[in-house]
Amino acid sequence: MPSFTVISALLYRYILLYARNRIRLFELFFWPIVQLLVWGFVTSYLQSKGGGSFPRFITFLIGGIILWDSLFRSQQGVAISFLEDVWTRNLINIFAAPVRMSEYLGASFCVGILRVGLTAIVLALIALLAYGFNLFEFKFSLIGFYANLMLFGWVLGIVSICLILRFGHSAESLAWAIPFMIQPFAAVFYDVSTLPGWMQHIAWAMPPAYVFEGMRKCLADDSAPWEYVIKAATLNVCYLAIAGWFFARTLTNVREKGLLTKVSTS
Repeated sequence: MPSFTVISALLYRYILLYARNRIRLFELFFWPIVQLLVWGFVTSYLQSKGGGSFPRFITFLIGGIILWDSLFRSQQGVAISFLEDVWTRNLINIFAAPVRMSEYLGASFCVGILRVGLTAIVLALIALLAYGFNLFEFKFSLIGFYANLMLFGWVLGIVSICLILRFGHSAESLAWAIPFMIQPFAAVFYDVSTLPGWMQHIAWAMPPAYVFEGMRKCLADDSAPWEYVIKAATLNVCYLAIAGWFFARTLTNVREKGLLTKVSTS
């Protein structure tokens, strides 16, 4: 069983990296705030020039921005925590220490939870003050939305780690690119039905599409979209199992080929 002491020790180290570096704290909040402000005011402008049911669409957009950030920050919590160990030449120490990979990933998951929680509070406050959007309109569905997006963010984070381990420093940019590779299929800002047929099949195979469809349904008719939450959770369980297997296989391969030392020291 994973040791809570080991996980908490690793988590404490990652927290110190943020607490003692103001640039990291600035980056944590800067991009989500800018994205929310820019797209929020663009939509407000279009709303002032339009009419009809357009006021409802601004809530779709703002809700999508806030929820998408939870997936992105969750993925970053895993991927960037790993890269921090690569950049500080600490990766060999982690693997040489009596630390299980489940404990290492568990600490990374906790970092993702903290990143999501901090940015969610700030974004929810700005959305309420600037646009009159109350994130808690989702009621208990909000828990399901956040949980599913964070789980899938962990999946993408594990995949990012695997690619960096396998391909080295040249793949580091994928830590930021991977979430945006799936964003068109996630239907963050539009219905899945907007996509071409072949893209719809891919979208429905991904948990985020169910979350954002459920979000729009919740805002449109004030109903609890539990069927979307359950389908997303089912897919997430499958993807987490696959990601865990992929991580174990990748780690075994890079150790056998000596690639771990190359990633850690070059």
